[in-house]
Amino acid sequence: MSYYQPNYRKRGTSKKRRRGWLLFFVILFLAGGVTTKLAYDIVLKPNVWISESDKGNDEIFIPSESSYSQLLTILYKQGFIIHRKNFELWAEWKELPEYFKTGHYNLDNSMSNNALINMLLAGNQTPVKVVINKERLPQGMASRLSKQLEVDSSAIMKLLSDSLFLSKYGLNTKTSMIIFVPNTYEMYWNISAENLIKRIVNEYNNFWNETRKAKAISMGMSIAEIVTLASIVEEETNKNDEKSRIAGVYINRIKHGWLLQADPTLKFAIGDFTIKRVLNEHKKAESPYNTYKYLGIPPGPICSPSISSIDAVLNYENHKYMFFCAKEDFSGYHNFARTSAQHIANARKYQQALNNRRIFK
Repeated sequence: MSYYQPNYRKRGTSKKRRRGWLLFFVILFLAGGVTTKLAYDIVLKPNVWISESDKGNDEIFIPSESSYSQLLTILYKQGFIIHRKNFELWAEWKELPEYFKTGHYNLDNSMSNNALINMLLAGNQTPVKVVINKERLPQGMASRLSKQLEVDSSAIMKLLSDSLFLSKYGLNTKTSMIIFVPNTYEMYWNISAENLIKRIVNEYNNFWNETRKAKAISMGMSIAEIVTLASIVEEETNKNDEKSRIAGVYINRIKHGWLLQADPTLKFAIGDFTIKRVLNEHKKAESPYNTYKYLGIPPGPICSPSISSIDAVLNYENHKYMFFCAKEDFSGYHNFARTSAQHIANARKYQQALNNRRIFK
């Protein structure tokens, strides 16, 4: 008689095999979890930290020609990167050292390594606000712009002194300042000098719309002449409510064939903007900007006038005043006169006020 003998060895082997597969899947699962977490930490986990005290200063400036090590120095110096090794691992994987773009960038706390690296690779810069205010000379304007942008002031001056370059825009070295309309503009921080001037010219063309151009034509004046006259008005007063009246005086003098006799042009001709009292000796200066000696509007603006001064000339007050003189109360306003006698009386009051304050030059 034969009896069935269970194959215990075979059953034990099956159990071991199942346990082996289970252990394999457990290890695979754990390895996958670790790998997934590691990948998340390196790629997608936020890795940019900006403290409360740094809010509003969450930006980096990467100069042109910067090396990758210089980029890292900029990021690390400001303490924006939490885990540096994770950042560098993913940066090298995505070839950031070879292909990052320089410029100005804004960061935020939600940024992962991947988001930051993609931004630097794509060159998705944040524009900076560039403020153009009144400047008397191209050198001053170039200096002002270079303090707000990467471009060097000497590169800007080279273009503003280049007659051939300026001629492309219908300008010369005397009229180059007419393109700078004081305002706030958004630009990329690392814009080149040439592209900067092109951008300024575009803004200038936008400012000189058909309405403003038509007014200039109706006055029989070029844009350069309007801006130059506006620059004189700008230097005469900072009272916007008086600018159109002063502009009207100069328009009347032009219509009557008179010398403009504008004191600010003498200061420009001499190159001394500290003069508080114009004297007869100043009126002898030999310069095309001396409106006490030469008829008409000077060859170019004596500053970059504000929009209010330009519009004051285009919308000058139609009156019969031929003279004006600063008020003796030093309020910044002026006394206006139709006749020479009236003007002399006003001038004497102001001169006496200067004497009383011991202002002699």
